[in-house]
Amino acid sequence: MQETFLSKPHWRAAALFALALTPLLAGQAVAADYRVGSLDITQPWARATPKGATTGAAYLTATNSGSQTERLSCASSDAAATCQIHEMAMDNGVMKMRPVEGGLEIKPGETVTLKPGGYHIMLEGLKAPLKAGGKFEATLTANDGASVKVDFPVAAIGAKAPGSSAGSGGMKMQGPGMQMH
Repeated sequence: MQETFLSKPHWRAAALFALALTPLLAGQAVAADYRVGSLDITQPWARATPKGATTGAAYLTATNSGSQTERLSCASSDAAATCQIHEMAMDNGVMKMRPVEGGLEIKPGETVTLKPGGYHIMLEGLKAPLKAGGKFEATLTANDGASVKVDFPVAAIGAKAPGSSAGSGGMKMQGPGMQMH
């Protein structure tokens, strides 16, 4: 029998290790990173919405690698009539949501993660439901007027993070035009 490199135990182990890393490396290769002003934008994603919903939410991580404070805003989206960065916060035991006026402030060296239950991009006047497996585009701006178009892949309804499944414990919200989990 002819000997091949895979017939030796250490080569076989190396090949299996390389195959095990393939999904991790592939995920990094397709992860889109964006830059606007001195802000590095990573991990953009959104939640799918139920049929008939008029609002949706999108998330991302922004890191200020500059020496000046930046303000991040959502200027437009092909998925909705308007988009704004909103904040959710407890006020006297009541969860309140409101737009962040003037954009989300991110200080030099700071990283801010927009996520369910906190800061998020609010999509109002959805043109169609956001469907799991789909994507949409939004234009983000920095305080210096720079802008970048960002693709937001859509995860399942109720996802807590990109790649997580529905029903994984997200906050349930109901109200006019709003039915997110």
